[in-house]
Amino acid sequence: MKRHLLIASAALLLSLTSLAQAAVGPARAKLDAFATGLHSLTGHFTQTLTDINGQASKSSAGTLALEAPRQFRWDTLTPYKQTIVADGSRVWMYDPELEQVTVRVQSSEESHSPLTVLTDLKQMDKDFKVVEQGEHDGLAWLRLTSTAKDPQFDHADLGFDANGLARMTFRDQLGSTTEIRFSGWQRNAAMPPSTFNFVPPKGADVIGDVPVITTQPLKD
Repeated sequence: MKRHLLIASAALLLSLTSLAQAAVGPARAKLDAFATGLHSLTGHFTQTLTDINGQASKSSAGTLALEAPRQFRWDTLTPYKQTIVADGSRVWMYDPELEQVTVRVQSSEESHSPLTVLTDLKQMDKDFKVVEQGEHDGLAWLRLTSTAKDPQFDHADLGFDANGLARMTFRDQLGSTTEIRFSGWQRNAAMPPSTFNFVPPKGADVIGDVPVITTQPLKD
């Protein structure tokens, strides 16, 4: 279940391509205000997966960071530890419990998720139909519906408050729903390069599309 939760979040955060054309209503106005001038972002999250029968699993929590144009980090800290890092060329997924790292090439479609697109407003009007959903639970909501032939998600809802993006919910094709709540946003915070430079821990099994490291021959 925990791997399902992590992968579901990663799929949303790294697979959707952008927001899309929409009239500027209350939610879009809050999104524009939050994203204008934004090039990096850090914050905290909690997330819960609910199955098609309405049964919710235990929540997980952690931190996230993103930086324009293609870098992203998602650290689950409780009740287990798992990490996803998109470094601009590859996506690394590390499971300490399994002592396993999975790596794959980061495609261009993964570069502009509903979170990472916040640092690139030019990508917001492609590939999704976006509809204002009014205000409820103290938030202004947008619904994103993919125009792709085979979308990975039925829809995703983004809720905004005065501080920006506060909540995200999405439903997959099997009917399960993931809710992510955000807090503690810090805009344009300085982050060390190591934030998005994943180095597999010693002893971990690394599988997938591992980059080839070349070295220059020594000169006489």
